[in-house]
Parts: sequence; C-alpha cells; structure tokens
Amino acid sequence: MIVTTKRVVLVVAAAVAIFFGGGLDRQAQAAEYPKVSDLKAFSAEANHMSLAGYLRYLVFQENGQWLSYNECVRIVKQQG
Repeated sequence: MIVTTKRVVLVVAAAVAIFFGGGLDRQAQAAEYPKVSDLKAFSAEANHMSLAGYLRYLVFQENGQWLSYNECVRIVKQQG
C-alpha cells in the first residue's frame, strides 16, 4: 500500500475535525447559555422545572441541541 501525502493530509484533517469539532464532549462555559440561576426552581417562571431542566429546555428551543442534565447542573452552579 502506497501512502500518499494527500491521504495523510486527509486522515490528519479528519482526526482534527473529530477531536476539535465536537467529536468529544465540549466543556461549556456558563456565559454561553441563558442565565437561569436567578430563577426559583419549579416556579412558573422556570416552567415548573428544575433549573437544570429548564436550561436544557431553553437550549434545545434555541438550537435543537440537548445538553446532558449533569452538564446543565454544572452550568447552573457556575452561573450563580
């Protein structure tokens, strides 16, 4: 099998895209998401959800991406 420069570049580019482009879970910063830590959990203003659950819902409504519950718990703690 002959390894060409073009093939090596494609493999490296794919590996970089997977590693940096979301192939691994990205640690989110609290500033990137709607601030919910000032709300009262399970209140009407939090749509009767936990704060982490409400954050998950808001992010999904904004961009169709479901964050994990544990990630949302961490973000809410960072916010407040």
